[in-house]
Amino acid sequence: MESGSNTIHPEDVATRQRLLDAATELFNQKGYAATTVREIVEAAGVTKPVLYYYFKNKEGLYAELMTGAMAEFDALLERAESEPGSARERIERLAGNTMALFRAYVPVVRIMYAMYYGPPQGAPFFDFDRVHFRFQELIKRLLVEGRERGEFRFDRTEDAMWAVIGAVNIAQEVQLCHPDMALGDREFKRVLDIVMRGLGAEPSAPGRRTIPKKSKGGTP
Repeated sequence: MESGSNTIHPEDVATRQRLLDAATELFNQKGYAATTVREIVEAAGVTKPVLYYYFKNKEGLYAELMTGAMAEFDALLERAESEPGSARERIERLAGNTMALFRAYVPVVRIMYAMYYGPPQGAPFFDFDRVHFRFQELIKRLLVEGRERGEFRFDRTEDAMWAVIGAVNIAQEVQLCHPDMALGDREFKRVLDIVMRGLGAEPSAPGRRTIPKKSKGGTP
C-alpha cells in the first residue's frame, strides 16, 4: 500500500486471498488445531512474516475467514429487511439468496460446522448463533406480516418458522454431505413452494369438497 494513500495494491489482495485459501483448505483437511503456520505459508507460497503482516497469526486468519462469511450473511439479512414484495415473495427471495450464499461459502461453512459441533480446537470464540437467531427472527416477522395480510394461515408462528427454515437446513445439509444430490435453484424453489403452499390462505374452489374414499370394509 502506498504511504499516505488508501489505495490497496492488487498484489496485496492476491496475497491475502492466497493465505485465506490455503488456510481454508488446511483447516478442512487437518482441523484448525493441527494446522501450523508453516503449513499455511508453504501452501500459499509466502513466508511467515507475510502472514504476520496481513493477519498477525493463525488466529487472525481464522477470524478473517469467519468474519468475512458472516458479514456477507449480515448484509444479505440487512437487504431483506427492507426489500419490497409480498411476505411470501420476500421469504422465498431470502431463502433463495441464503442458499446461493451458502453454496459460495461451502468450504468455510465446513470449518464453522467443525467448530460449532466438534470438540474445542483452541480457535478464538465466534458467535455463530447471532446471525442464525437474526435469520429466525426475520423469517418469523415476515410470516406474521403475511398472516396479518391474509397471505398465510397458521396458529403458531414458531411452527411455521421451523417449516420454512427446515427446508433451508435440509437443502444445506444435502449440499454439504451429498453434493452429488444437491438441490439447484429450481429444485430448491420446488421444495420451498410445497412449504409455502401449505402455509397459504388461498380459499378452496367454490362448491368443491374432497370426500374421502371408503375402503372395501366401509372404513373411510
